[in-house]
Amino acid sequence: KAVRVRETLGARSPMPPLPRLYAHPFSSYCQIALVALYENGTPFVYRHLEDPGAGDELAALWPMKRFPVLVDGERTVLEASCIIEYLQLHYPCPVRLIPDEPDAALEVRMLDRFFDNYVSTPQQKFVADVLRPEGANRDPHGVEDARAMLETSYAWLDEHMATREWATGAAFTLADCGAAPFLFYADWTHPIDARFRNVRAYRARLLARPSVKRAVDEARPYRSYFPLGAPDRD
Repeated sequence: KAVRVRETLGARSPMPPLPRLYAHPFSSYCQIALVALYENGTPFVYRHLEDPGAGDELAALWPMKRFPVLVDGERTVLEASCIIEYLQLHYPCPVRLIPDEPDAALEVRMLDRFFDNYVSTPQQKFVADVLRPEGANRDPHGVEDARAMLETSYAWLDEHMATREWATGAAFTLADCGAAPFLFYADWTHPIDARFRNVRAYRARLLARPSVKRAVDEARPYRSYFPLGAPDRD
């Protein structure tokens, strides 16, 4: 496994410490970073947040206790998309998840923001409402607004994907790393209607990609954590 690269080389060929990723496999944002790491076969130490001590280490690094967080030497990198940018700057990346050409890179970042703000954010509203403490008022109006936003996002994305394999064209990018978990959980939360056939086909392509499939499979043991009830599929 990648996390054992440093151990096997040992004293024969001293290596700098591997980057450490603090993450939980069921987290959509962690899956973004994991997909990027798996795409490029980047060696790293996986600090699984259910492992002893990992949560305390994360809290000492980042008091918000949000994840993923990447630690590389003295550098701490926050937020999944920033982690991917950092990895591309500092580690060999045969799969260029952010294009070198500025206008192409801008489109990738724009689509990354679309999936975060207009797919993940409304999807999480459903979850947050269910997780409100007992006795706290629910927000049905907010949930309906989130449902409407997802419908609008699905419709926009369906037209956008009509002639594309991946989010920005022929190449798999940072935008697809985010689309994969966000569409995965969004379809569990507010199913993508059959009329959005391009979105459904895109989601299926994402789930078939080896890096995404690996991230999804690693999260399978934790499906009971999904507050809305994980469907028996995918």
